[in-house]
Amino acid sequence: MLDTQPTAVILTALPVEYEAVREHLRDAKELVHGDGTRVEQGRFEGAPWSVAIAELGVGALNAAALTTQVVGWLRPQVLLFIGVAGGLKDDVAIGDVVVGTKVYAVHGGKQTPQGFLARPEAWNGSHRLLQTARAALRDLEGVRCHFKPIACGDVVLADDKSEFAEYIRVNYNDAYAIEMEGSGAAHAAHLNGQDSLVIRGISDRANPDKHEADASGSQQRAADQAAAVAMAILRRQQPRGSSSNPEGGPSRGRATEATYGGDHIDFRGSTFLGPVTGKATGQRSGEEQG
Repeated sequence: MLDTQPTAVILTALPVEYEAVREHLRDAKELVHGDGTRVEQGRFEGAPWSVAIAELGVGALNAAALTTQVVGWLRPQVLLFIGVAGGLKDDVAIGDVVVGTKVYAVHGGKQTPQGFLARPEAWNGSHRLLQTARAALRDLEGVRCHFKPIACGDVVLADDKSEFAEYIRVNYNDAYAIEMEGSGAAHAAHLNGQDSLVIRGISDRANPDKHEADASGSQQRAADQAAAVAMAILRRQQPRGSSSNPEGGPSRGRATEATYGGDHIDFRGSTFLGPVTGKATGQRSGEEQG
């Protein structure tokens, strides 16, 4: 049954991103939170998860609030935020995917007479999910991926010669993509102790040609590629506690069953109100008489 499977959540901001994920969902049903947030929950073929998808709308503040709500509601083991983004480097092409090794919030800082001094904040992608992504994407055909930082701001960057673009180059020069929701989702995941990853398909070059790229269908292509990466990760990532968990050793979050024998007494689940005295009630099997 659907509700007996562990949950993975995929969050999006735009309809094109949501639909790219929804295309892969099977046996979907709609769930409605008491405050009105809606998700569709179903399965991906070949993935051991009950997968819930949500369209949260634009902006980091919105993403942070609703990510917190969804995590508290559905209690997922895995949280992915996928969507489209602008590319910031010459070697990242439209249709490529950037998997966020970290996410920067780029607007923090201090304005002084000497200029604006950046005060960066960053959230690292889950090591567990990054390792799974690296393994899964080695064999994923048709998708070119970059494991790099992602910048998140409150504006759409459509001018690579602007003062804001220069600010990004100077203060966040290792960022490969820029978008608007990742820092909110990453911060909410961090506060909730949640494994998370931000995955962005590149739909434009964050320059004045953005509208032409969008009109050519680049957002659809980028969203499809990001969704394909999310699916590859979920197919490879085993839930914690799974009998097929390949990660080695006992699964985290599960108690190891103790084995008792010999002169041990099993006190598990007992309550004691005073001293306890053990008494032998018979000869142990295999013990010699003498």
